[in-house]
Amino acid sequence: MADEDAGGSEDAGRDDAFERVVSRVRDRIDPDAEERATLEQVAAALANRAADAATDRCPDADVLRVGSTARDTWISGDRDIDVFVRFPTELDRETLEEYGLEVGHATLPEGHEEYAEHPYVKGEFDGFDVDVVPCFRVADATKIRSAVDRTPFHTQYLEARLDDDLASEVRLTKGFLKGIGVYGSNLRTRGFSGYLTELLVCEYGGFRPFLEATADWQPPVRLDPEEHGRATFDDPLVVIDPTDPERNVAAVLSPDNVARLQHYARDFLADPRHELFDPDAWEPDPLSAADLRDHLERRETTPVALRFEAPDLVDDQLYPQLRKSLAGITSGLEDRGFDVMRAATFAAADAVVLVELAVAQRPGVERHDGPPVHVRSHAEGFFEAYADDPDAYGPFVDGDRYVVERDREFTTARAFLESDRLFDVGLGAHVETALEDDYDLLAGEELTELLASEALAVELARYFEPRP
Repeated sequence: MADEDAGGSEDAGRDDAFERVVSRVRDRIDPDAEERATLEQVAAALANRAADAATDRCPDADVLRVGSTARDTWISGDRDIDVFVRFPTELDRETLEEYGLEVGHATLPEGHEEYAEHPYVKGEFDGFDVDVVPCFRVADATKIRSAVDRTPFHTQYLEARLDDDLASEVRLTKGFLKGIGVYGSNLRTRGFSGYLTELLVCEYGGFRPFLEATADWQPPVRLDPEEHGRATFDDPLVVIDPTDPERNVAAVLSPDNVARLQHYARDFLADPRHELFDPDAWEPDPLSAADLRDHLERRETTPVALRFEAPDLVDDQLYPQLRKSLAGITSGLEDRGFDVMRAATFAAADAVVLVELAVAQRPGVERHDGPPVHVRSHAEGFFEAYADDPDAYGPFVDGDRYVVERDREFTTARAFLESDRLFDVGLGAHVETALEDDYDLLAGEELTELLASEALAVELARYFEPRP
């Protein structure tokens, strides 16, 4: 009985701590009345300007606010307003883009053009970051003509399901996801989008039920809010879009970030604390040269880094190319016998592909297994290919097959990474161009050169002092 009482007391203590932390976080992240009024005033002014400009060009156009500030799921301090200008489907795409940019510039005279699936205008208005995005007003989300056509349906779906209490739970959940570094569906972060977060909170009924559920997830996890039950996806988390049954809302989410969420959900439930809502609490100090040397001495590995000028691309274009290049380079090293222990890529003004090698030097010869001797046609061809090669040992028989030992193309990782064979491994197109222009190869203590950039020094701290 005493043990049961102790267990109950512990649970009660955690519950109290949970509520205290949540209450404190709400005080910080919930917008106050003045902040809400300011946002509504600015958003209304923007919507009116966009509507006037749109209907001047197309009388059937209309304007819709979308995103978290339209659904009251925004966190205090967020300064984003998304204005969608909807045009009838009778317009051709070229005209929609033309009208969309004209409306965008009329709404945001100081704005600039950016391009997603089609161009739109981005700018600042009264201290708010604003996107003015054109789309088609389609009948339902399965008939979209571009990805952005789906967004208004997300807003309509959630507005019908989010009351004040659930909206507050969404803000809390967003604060937690931001705090642990897994919020944002951009291709650099590959985390939880706002829409995905809102769907998950609706599915589980609040922040705490969400944490309790995710702590026990067994990926792959499939959620289908509207029970569409049709499409299949090969992702760790599948959330079927209620407005489009052929789409997984969590498609961008990386397995790492699913696992991170699970770790910190369990951590917070066991030990509730405010720090898990504060991304700055987890930002490491830049790595010092002395600390880097200590890590290298302790690990006794050989890290090599390719440093080059970062291609002039937005993150959503740059990071997929960096990851593709990292995969190609690590595969090229592994294929040549240079065992990769861990690898990473990151960018500031310079981009870096960092590969830590357990084996950085190999013997002058390598074993090459041929076919079994009894597979006559292949075996004879293998034997004839090497029989007169003065540089090969063999062919000889080992077990039931022919084997040769031949000269290794590269005996060091540096030699491979400095050769033209680097460009055979499958690099991102812009990364390949940047490497063709110039790159530095840094190995071992030469990595201290990267510390001249504070941003890269922080990334190296993340690498050498990792956390979940």
